Amino acid sequence: MRAVVLDRPGPPEVLQVRDVPVPTPGPGDVLIRVRAFGLNRSELHFRQGLAESGSLPRIPGIEATGVVASAPGTDLLEGTQVMTLMGGMGRAFDGGYAEYVLVPAEQVIPFRSALPWEQLGAVPEMLQTAYGSLTVGLQAQPGQSLLIRGGTSSIGLALAVLAKRHGLTVLSTTRRPEARAQLEQVGVDHVLIDDGDLAAQVRHFQPTGVDAAVELVGVNTLRDTLRAVRTGGTVCFTGMLSNQWTIDSFYPMDWLPNGVRLTAYSGEAADLPAHVLQAFLDDVAAGDALIPLGTVYGIDDIVKAHRDMEAGRVGGKGVVLL
Repeated sequence: MRAVVLDRPGPPEVLQVRDVPVPTPGPGDVLIRVRAFGLNRSELHFRQGLAESGSLPRIPGIEATGVVASAPGTDLLEGTQVMTLMGGMGRAFDGGYAEYVLVPAEQVIPFRSALPWEQLGAVPEMLQTAYGSLTVGLQAQPGQSLLIRGGTSSIGLALAVLAKRHGLTVLSTTRRPEARAQLEQVGVDHVLIDDGDLAAQVRHFQPTGVDAAVELVGVNTLRDTLRAVRTGGTVCFTGMLSNQWTIDSFYPMDWLPNGVRLTAYSGEAADLPAHVLQAFLDDVAAGDALIPLGTVYGIDDIVKAHRDMEAGRVGGKGVVLL
């Protein structure tokens, strides 16, 4: 099979497309013929040598979408459409940047859909993270208001789609005024141009602050995001687009406004219920939801894809179609 192999950390050019053996499944394993895989910033971090886990050489990729090729000792039939994500993919064992991927059966989610593979390939990690941030990180309720800090990221766009389906009023940020139309397309109620002082902008629409916020940029904007939330509200720290992950000299009494809660979210395949995935795909097919698909690449374009991720040129969820 053809696969992307990372031998050492470095710039995008260290990603090499090679012919490697197809993995052999054992009892409880699922061999998936990959039809498409999503691109994630965590893979960029792994390639750059910034990740705290994983070993090299490795086929990267924390998610994949395709069909079952073989699944001995399981009830998954050959040809079943499946998605898989996380669980050590692309770090502890070879991941989705390949024509086939081998994963434990417990991290496989079956589904049925006639949507194009490039759209399906965008879904697993994006939907899991957005869904978990709303339900676990924020415990968001219909009628509440939500601030998305980092709204033009793939997770930010997916959050807007899910939040509107859940009956929330959505405020979402971008640093680029030209991205306003993209946010409005996914249903954002109020687009905020991020000037570093969002708390004041938020209170123009929500005088006491929003009920909830998802922080996708990083700790460099977290303090301002906390101040945009009402007393009794919650901020969920989900992403680190800025690559700033830790807070020096963290003093909670200074950082945290009175009564504002700070949580975090990072999930696995088991945190995306099959019925939630199926309902979302059905809604997309019916025109009631959309997948914020960005640029679609081929496997031979993987270096360009990583360059585009670094430069913020993907324009939504990047996908490699096989």
